[in-house]
Amino acid sequence: MITTCLFFFFSCTLHLMDDLSSKKCIPCDSKDIRAMTDEAAHTLKPKVPGWDLVTDGSILKLRRSWKVKSFTKGLEFFQVIAEVAEAEGHHPDLHLVGWNNVKLDIWTHSVSALTENDFILAAKINALDVQHLLRRTN
Repeated sequence: MITTCLFFFFSCTLHLMDDLSSKKCIPCDSKDIRAMTDEAAHTLKPKVPGWDLVTDGSILKLRRSWKVKSFTKGLEFFQVIAEVAEAEGHHPDLHLVGWNNVKLDIWTHSVSALTENDFILAAKINALDVQHLLRRTN
């Protein structure tokens, strides 16, 4: 019985971790917001393919880059991201470098660290259909 309960708990926990894109970000001014450990961030990182964990100063962040078809496609890309960010109440740092290099940094400014919100937002961004804005890679 105990083995079954533990297995059920473990299975449910893994299922919840796999489905970050269906979760909702909690408000960043909530008393429930907590910085995660580096170990926890490395554990969640495989759930957001394409994103890297980077240290910027002393802050661990999620970062991802794309090449867009044009400068205006980069701005369209940001608009698509902005809609998700506004819906979640959690906003990435957006960078358009040169005419077609888009970079996003995600971290929770209120705690100067990564939280589950960051991984939720990254998963939601991964689920977006933005292929029409991106350059093809050969």
